[in-house]
Amino acid sequence: MFLPPALAALQFLAALQMVVGEAVAEAEEAEVAGAVAAVAAAEVRMNIQDRVGMGWRSELAGGILSNLDRIDVLEVIAEDYCDGSARLRALQSLARQVPVVIHGVSLGMASTVAIDHKRLGKMARLVDRIQPESWSEHLAFVRAGDIDIGHLAAPPRTSSTIEGTAVNLAAARAMVGSMPLMENIATLINPPASDRDEPTWLHETLASANASMLLDLHNLYANSINFGLDPNVFLARLPAERIHAVHISGGQWICNGTSKNSRILDDHFHDPPDPVYDLLADLAALCPNPLTVILERDGDYPPIDHLLTQLDRARRALASGRAAAGKPVPLHFGLAETVPVQKAQARRLS
Repeated sequence: MFLPPALAALQFLAALQMVVGEAVAEAEEAEVAGAVAAVAAAEVRMNIQDRVGMGWRSELAGGILSNLDRIDVLEVIAEDYCDGSARLRALQSLARQVPVVIHGVSLGMASTVAIDHKRLGKMARLVDRIQPESWSEHLAFVRAGDIDIGHLAAPPRTSSTIEGTAVNLAAARAMVGSMPLMENIATLINPPASDRDEPTWLHETLASANASMLLDLHNLYANSINFGLDPNVFLARLPAERIHAVHISGGQWICNGTSKNSRILDDHFHDPPDPVYDLLADLAALCPNPLTVILERDGDYPPIDHLLTQLDRARRALASGRAAAGKPVPLHFGLAETVPVQKAQARRLS
């Protein structure tokens, strides 16, 4: 049917107006949805509550107990409490006063050798009795066969150790009832037979086991300096979404007579150096999770006020990093609610 040009033009304009109107409506809906999502994301960022605490050491007990209002969480070494009912009762009492996390040093998770089920059973019983917020271990091996080397050693960074770690972590989860946070370790030598660098190995190991990370920033810093890596690039290559806890500590330079062979030794006898606090701020800018930061000190203990000052500096670093990334977080100087680890539905402890 032939329409007069004027009528055809009017119909065309009406159709065009309808199409444009629908497009505008869709755009407005998308804009509203985007705004809602942005508000929700902002609320999540605002609700992030980072916490800062320290490792429990008997030498610091008096100072810690007198200043619990300035300590958000305490980390205890699991092996100090796996044997002895009196010490265990003391730890249970402590856990009623302040949130507690448990840190293991003897399981040797990062190995092609199966985990020692007797040691793992002790960890499971401790976690069951204390109900900590979380527990953690090291990405290290500590024995070869029946020989305990008495040291946290870096495994060869290969596919075999990635697979072995995943198997051991699955066994730990089955017996304990929850997956441990896994900590990167310091090393003075690059592990022989490695076929990839540390950031790559860490990323692949965590992904293979679907594990979360306790990131030791001084270990990252020391290994970076010792082996020619950029600490900031190292940090950026890690899966920030898997990081939930942090260790900060200090060390010292050692050498064998030539500056070329100098190394940083992670000894926990010194204050965290400035670059560690800078890395903490950078991590806060990258990480979407609330972070629990633990100050480690294992000797040459300063007055408690000195350690509390370091906790406050860590809080400022966290707040600075969150603010720089548009995630403002209020400084937190009080205690936080304890969220116990999930109990195992079926646990073999005998």
